[in-house]
Amino acid sequence: MTKKDASKAELYHRATFLHFEKSNECINLTDTTTDTNVLVVLNYQLPLITLSLWEKACFRICADGGANQLYDCLPELLPNSDPTALRTRYKPDVIKGDLDSVRSEVKAFYEQIGTIVVDESHDQDTTDLHKCISYVLNDHGLSAGKPDMKILVVGALGGRLDHEFGNLNVLYSFPKTRIILLSDESMAFLLSKEFTHKIHINPSIEGPYCGLIPLGQPSTSTKTTGLKWNLEEASMEFGGLISVCNQIEGELVTVLLDTDLLWTVTIEKLNQHLKRN
Repeated sequence: MTKKDASKAELYHRATFLHFEKSNECINLTDTTTDTNVLVVLNYQLPLITLSLWEKACFRICADGGANQLYDCLPELLPNSDPTALRTRYKPDVIKGDLDSVRSEVKAFYEQIGTIVVDESHDQDTTDLHKCISYVLNDHGLSAGKPDMKILVVGALGGRLDHEFGNLNVLYSFPKTRIILLSDESMAFLLSKEFTHKIHINPSIEGPYCGLIPLGQPSTSTKTTGLKWNLEEASMEFGGLISVCNQIEGELVTVLLDTDLLWTVTIEKLNQHLKRN
C-alpha cells in the first residue's frame, strides 16, 4: 500500500440484505444489522429475492413502469395467494417518473390504496431511476451521506442495453450513496476512489465470478487481494485490460484504486436456493 493509499479511509461492504434463513414455509432473507434499506423497483423482470428485500426495506418506490412489474409479477411470485390482497399488501410508498410507461389501471389501483404518484414528465434529462434516487435523498429525508443506508434496485440488470447503461450511469451520478443493482444472476455497485474497499464475501451466496470495470475513466493503478487473478498496480481501460470473469478466492476481497470502479459479482447460488424452496 502506498502512502497515498494509507491515508484513505476504509469502506466495508457486506451484503447482509441477501443473507437467508430457511423455515418450514419459505426462505426469509435476514439482515441482523441496523442498516437502512430502501427498495427501488424498475420496469424489468423482478428477481426472486424481491419480496424478501421488500420486507427488509423501510421505504419502497417504483420507477414509473416498475409499478407494472410489481402489479403483474406478484401473483406469479406467490401463486397461491389472492392477487388483490397481495397487491394491497405490497403497496409501494411512491411511484415516480415521467409516467410514460405505467398503465392507467395500475396507476389508479395504487393511488386508490394510498400510494403517492409523482409526475416528473417535465424532466426528460434524467432517467426514472435517477428521479427515484433524488426523491429518496432529497424529498424523503434520507441523507446521501448516511453510512448505514443502502438503496437496493431490482430490475436494473438485463433487458434493453441502453436502459442498463442508464442504470449504471446513476451509480456514477451518486458516488457517495450506496446503490446496489440486483438481478437473479448478479449484483453490482460502485467502488469510490475516495476509499480503500474491503468486500466481505458470503461464499454460500456470492461468487465465484466477479469483475472490476473502469466505466467512468481509465484506472492507472488498481491493486487487489482475494481474487484468483489479483491486480498488481494494474492499468485498466476499455480497449485494453478490464477485469472480467475473475474469481473470488476466500471471504475477503480488498481493492485499492485510483478511480471509481464498478464491482460486479454473481449471486446465482442464492437464486438456486430460492428456486428449490
